[in-house]
Amino acid sequence: MPEVLIIVGSDSDKPRIEPALEVLSKAGISYELHVSSAHRQPDQTAELVKGARAKGFKVVIAGAGLSAALPGFAASLTDLPVIGVPFAVGALNGLDALLATAQPSSRSGSSRSRCASASATTRIASLRVAS
Repeated sequence: MPEVLIIVGSDSDKPRIEPALEVLSKAGISYELHVSSAHRQPDQTAELVKGARAKGFKVVIAGAGLSAALPGFAASLTDLPVIGVPFAVGALNGLDALLATAQPSSRSGSSRSRCASASATTRIASLRVAS
C-alpha cells in the first residue's frame, strides 16, 4: 500500500515532480502519482484527497504550478500533512507559487500546507514524514 500520495495539476507538471519520485523510490518509500487539477477537476481532486487516509497514505505532496491552488486545496480537505512544492514556472519563475504555498489563504481553513523545493528540501521532508 502506497505511503505517499503525490498530486500534480497537469501532465506537464510530471517532469517537475520527478526528483521527488526518484528520492522516494531510492529510499524504498511507496507512492502513488495522480494528475488532478483543483480547477479543472475539483470534485475528482477532492475525492482523491479526502479518501487518502482511508487508503493508507501518510502524507500528501501537491505540486504548485501557475495558480498554486493545489496544495492549499488539498490541505483544506484532509488532516494528513500536505507538502506543497512550488514549481519554477511562469513569468515570475515560481516566486508566485512559492508565496502562495508558503502563505496559504486563511480562508482555506488549514495551516497544514507547507512549502518545499522540488530538490533537497522535498527529499528530506518526504523521507521524514513518510518514515
